[in-house]
This record gives sequence, structure tokens and C-alpha cells, in this order.
Amino acid sequence: MIKAVRGTRDILPPETAVWNFVEEKVREVFRAYHFQEIRTPIFESTELFARGVGEETDIVSKEMYTWSDGERFDEDALRNEWISRGESENRLYVERATPVNAYLEPLGILLINHRPLRSESSRPDQPEFVCFRAKATPEAAELLRKARMHTGSSEFVRQYGEDARYAQRARLRVVVPSGTADSATWTGTREIEVEPFQTRTPVFKPSQSLTLRPEATAGIVRAYIEHNLGERGVSKLYCMGPMFRRERPQKGRYRQFYQIDAEVIGPPSSGSESPARDAEVLELVAMLLDRLGIKGWNLELNSVGCPDDRARFNEALRRALEPVVGQMCSDCQRRAVTNPLRVFDCKVSADQPIIEKLPRISQFLDESCRKHFEAVQEILQKVGVPFTLNDRLVRGLDYYTRTAFEFTHGALGAQNAILGGGRYDGLSESLGGPAAPGIGFAIGEDRLVMSLQQSLGELVNKPDIYVAALGAGMNGEAARLARELRRENLVVDLGDETFRLKKSFEAATKAGAKYVLIVGENEVKADAFALKDLETGEQVSLPRGELARRIRSASFERA
Repeated sequence: MIKAVRGTRDILPPETAVWNFVEEKVREVFRAYHFQEIRTPIFESTELFARGVGEETDIVSKEMYTWSDGERFDEDALRNEWISRGESENRLYVERATPVNAYLEPLGILLINHRPLRSESSRPDQPEFVCFRAKATPEAAELLRKARMHTGSSEFVRQYGEDARYAQRARLRVVVPSGTADSATWTGTREIEVEPFQTRTPVFKPSQSLTLRPEATAGIVRAYIEHNLGERGVSKLYCMGPMFRRERPQKGRYRQFYQIDAEVIGPPSSGSESPARDAEVLELVAMLLDRLGIKGWNLELNSVGCPDDRARFNEALRRALEPVVGQMCSDCQRRAVTNPLRVFDCKVSADQPIIEKLPRISQFLDESCRKHFEAVQEILQKVGVPFTLNDRLVRGLDYYTRTAFEFTHGALGAQNAILGGGRYDGLSESLGGPAAPGIGFAIGEDRLVMSLQQSLGELVNKPDIYVAALGAGMNGEAARLARELRRENLVVDLGDETFRLKKSFEAATKAGAKYVLIVGENEVKADAFALKDLETGEQVSLPRGELARRIRSASFERA
């Protein structure tokens, strides 16, 4: 039996009800704060994460799913050079605007006109169907034959007129880059010519390194730069979807996991670097957790300063770690060299006494960073969002600056972070874009759902009514009645005429239906149906037109 790959999982009903509940609430809250959804590809150029996230981070150095997509043939480059050279040498010309070429172009075929040689000047121009391939193959030849056969049909001639009649006598040609013809699996026939063409420009693009996205921020900032979103002022963006990291699976952590990501980014003139933006994002998260019914969350807050602050702090950390790093775990020994801030992420209990004595970033903040952080705290106090200062809190990605934060919850065990985020004022410039200060966060949706598991019973979508077809020929009548009730926005489950009445009631009970509606021959003739309340046992007969109203009113009274 083939099973799901280790570190992945299937999310099944009824758990999916919790996921749907979370995502609906998330969209409601984002709408209230004027965030708009963005959808980016799940894979990007590896360079994006190496430059944006940081080559020395654990994500880039150890956890990414990366592959090479291989050398790529550039058909357009071969076609354009072949046509350009042929036209400049007066050997051929192309009428691209003809109806026949409009039909052929999506097939990767071109109708060209070959001029006769000077010694054959009395001959008319010779039409040719040409396709451009990395190698000559029988499949390319077959495509050319079918194209000529189709354009020669009487129906095609009636539709496209004389252009099509002219194309009927076209010769067939496959153009390939010189050198690939030697290794071709097919070398042509008397009917079809294979032309090796010596190009002056490369027609094979080098292999590209691609990576499944391990996080969303770098991709969103890439989209912000590529599509000039800075022209709009501040962009408030969010996305939801899968991310991928090859890390050791643990409670609530998977190799394919789901994130809810939000970013506020824009040019400095739009106020994107204001502490008010930081406080608004934090207040949004607090609102979201409250709406989801998550009690007892804790916001931990710190400032990791600007790049100059971090440089001074990193140097002080290296000096402080030198005499003691040999006593620490292997990960901390590596981090002490590559990225000293990550030492603070260590969870090894034996290392904690050493970490407690290390310098703190708060000792190295310059005046502007200190004032920015104080302003964030002041606004949070004004709006009533409680927080705890944690000067050990650092974010593991290189792009973070100034405000850094985590929301934690006790229901998640030792790895208790629900979400984290922070400010990244220099990320856009590091990716080749304009200055665009920003702040954002990512919620681990898997772990967020874990904290809501106790609410599962309340969130499962149960049917209002189970329609039980009773007897041969009743499936159609039951389906008709179910359709009418669904149009009234009732949740309806449908049985089968082969079920005995007892089996229909068992199925309705298992599905959690409130009512069973019996559809038998007698009920159809009378156009009145037996409706049984599964909780009270009460059964009544109701005309078709009263069913929806009765079910809704009874459900409302029960609620």
C-alpha cells in the first residue's frame, strides 16, 4: 500500500471543518483591516530565498526542497533568427497576418514563402510549412503532415479562401539547431526536409535552480517589486497556502505545512516604516486570535534593531561565545560562526545557562530604533493589547529589522509558538527593488488548528435533513425534493432507494442529521411527506411547500 510521504499528511473530515472555520475568520478580520489577498507561485527561483531569507539560515542551508529544471530549448530564439537571416538574404518572406498563419501559430508551425533562386526566377514562390524543434523527431513530421492535410481540406478552403488553397502545395521543413541533427532519432524523408541551422545566439537556456517556497514573505516582496505595487502607496497583502521545509517532523510541524501570511509594505513616503504600522499588525493578530476563540495567548515583543545595531551586536556575541561555544551543542557551534543571533533559538536545556549570560540586542539599539520600539509599545498599551518584553527573542531570517514578535499558546507544548513576524525594512533593496519598509507575520495554520481541536464538535457541518428514498423508482423524487430544499439554503444529505428504512435512519444518525424526510410512493402521490425529528422522535406529515419553513423554524427554536 502506498502511503503519504513522511512529514506530510491528509487533512480529513471532520478536521477540515476547523480549517474552514479558521480561514473564514481570517478573511473576515483581514477585510476589516483592509488587507487584500495575493497568490504567488509555490515555487520560485532558488536565488530569491538565498538572497532574501539568507544563505546561512537553517532554512536555506538545510531545509529547502531544491531542484534543477534542466536546460531549456528557446523555440522563439531559433525561429526569430532563422526568419531574420532568411529575410535579410532575400531567400524567404513571411506574411504573419494571414488567416492560415493565425491558425498555424498556436501549433508551433509557420507558413513561409521561399523565393526562387536567380537561375530559377521564372518559378513562382514556394510555400513551406516550417516548425522549429530542439531535435528532429517523427512527431514533428507528423504534426506538419496533419497541418498540411487539414489546411488542404475543402472545409478549410471555404473558411480561409485563397490563402488556404495556396498552402495546399506547401513543402514541409523541420529546422533544428546545428549539432543536434547528428543525435536526432529521425533525419527526414523525401517529403520532409530537416535543416540543421547554425545559430549565432544561444537557443538553449541554462538550467535554472528552483525551490518550493519555504516561506511566503520573499515571494510577496518579489511580486511587489516585479509589479510596481509601490505606485499604489502602502500595500496590505495576505495569502494562505502550503509551504515546504525538509525538517524533522514533530507535533504540529510537517514538511508540507500551511501558513497564513500577511505583509504591510510600501515606499517610505507612504508611512510604511511608522511604528503605527507595527502596532496595527499586532492588534490585528490579537483580534484574530480572539475571534477564533483562542484564550490565554501571549505576545512576546523585542526589537532586533537596524543592520548597524545587529553588526555591533553580532560582534559582541562572537566575542562572548568564543570561550564557551565548545561547551554548547553542535548546532550552536555552527551558528556561532555563521549567524550568532540564531544561538538564541537553541532549545537544548544544557545550553540555557550559557545563553542567559550572553549580551542582549537591547543594549545595542541606536536612538532611532529605541524610539521606534517605545512608540510601538505605547500604541499597544493605548489599544489594550497586552505584551511581554523578551530580549532573547530574535527572528531566524536575515531580513528582519527592528520590531520582532511571537504569539505563543500553552496548548502547543514546548514548541508553543502559534505565529511570529517582524519588520524587514531592507528586504526589497536586497532583492534589487526600491526602498520599501515593511512588516508582516506568518501563522502556522497546522499549529493554530491544533489549538482549536476542542472546538471540533461545534464546527462540523452536519446536515439539517436526511432525505430517505423508500422503494423502487423513488431516487428521482428524493433528488428533486433535496434540490428544492438546498435552494432554501438547507444542508441536505441524500439516501438511496435500495436502503431499507432502518438503514436510512442509521445513516442519518451517523451523519448527525436533525431530521429524516421519508419519500415513498404514497408520499409522492399525496405530495405530503413524513418528517421525523431525530432528537425528539416527533413525526409529522407536511405538504411540500411547508417543509423548508418548518425545518428552519424548528432549528432556530432548538438553537
